[in-house]
Amino acid sequence: MPSTVRVKVINESGKLVGPVETARVERSDAEWRQLLTTDQYRIARNKGTEAPFCGTLLDNKRSGVYACICCRLPLFSSDTKFESGTGWPSFFAPVAEENVAVHVDRSYGMVRTEILCARCDAHLGHVFDDGPPPTRQRHCLNSESLFFTSKEDLASLAEP
Repeated sequence: MPSTVRVKVINESGKLVGPVETARVERSDAEWRQLLTTDQYRIARNKGTEAPFCGTLLDNKRSGVYACICCRLPLFSSDTKFESGTGWPSFFAPVAEENVAVHVDRSYGMVRTEILCARCDAHLGHVFDDGPPPTRQRHCLNSESLFFTSKEDLASLAEP
């Protein structure tokens, strides 16, 4: 696996810029367990799923960016969030295509498209083709894989 990735990041002014080349974030299981809560680790690092209608970000209506819980990479914007009725936060597009990776998931007797953070491979959820225009996609995410930063505080996500 390459040691760097090309992704878009937030700059000191709180603006999305790039793509830029940045180091992949790789840690041992022990390091991830120290950094994450039990549920965050189970979902983001072990491809778990939170129960529907229980995620802390499901009903969040504030303007801002949803970033990776593991490496702080910006992933989704409140501008693309919509109410899907599925019980998980849903978005019709990522903040930048290069910031998410996809992988065929054949678990549980299904074939789905898994969404991963492009920088650290954190499991985010799955993408389906039943979303609203303009993309017709529904990126169905786990709140435990994300953290929210309000529009006013986006500069706090700036890369060092």
